[in-house]
Amino acid sequence: MDKLQELTQKLYQEGLSKGKEEGQAIVEAAKKEAEAIVKKAKEDAQAILDKAAKDAESHRVKVEGDLKLASQEALQATRSAIENLVVASAVDKPVKDALSEEKFVKEVISAVAAKFSAQESADLSLILPESLKAALEPFVKGELSKLVGKGVEATFSKKIGAGFKIGPKDGSYFISLTDEAFTALIGEYLRPATKALLFGE
Repeated sequence: MDKLQELTQKLYQEGLSKGKEEGQAIVEAAKKEAEAIVKKAKEDAQAILDKAAKDAESHRVKVEGDLKLASQEALQATRSAIENLVVASAVDKPVKDALSEEKFVKEVISAVAAKFSAQESADLSLILPESLKAALEPFVKGELSKLVGKGVEATFSKKIGAGFKIGPKDGSYFISLTDEAFTALIGEYLRPATKALLFGE
């Protein structure tokens, strides 16, 4: 009986010891696995934070670039609008007034037609403002035809506010010397001076 009890006790002790060892090994393995999981989770979280920070910086740089470009474009558009307004106010009315004045228009037409007829063998065609028909029709048929030594045909249009268009009678092309053309031409000469005056450039 004592031997049986001793054997039973021994088996119990061995089993208990082995169970404790295995349990301890399982606990250690679980701890290591848990540590590895926590470590990986921290690394993944840090990688996500790093990517988010990088993306945020990239977005900030892009937004700043877009805002800078937009502000430059807005500034340039505003400056151009101011420049156009100043040039227009300085040029539009004087040009329109001058090209609506009978004497001045006759002088310009005579100078251009004389130059034109020296280079072109064809008869001339003029398109003039309807508002100056009474004053210019006799001039074109009389003085101007004599001056250029060839036929000159004149038509009058409400589409031309001031100035005129000139070209060969066959209508192959016209040179525009209207108020819009003069305004654009004079405006181009004035723009650099206007820009320097307004913006110090």
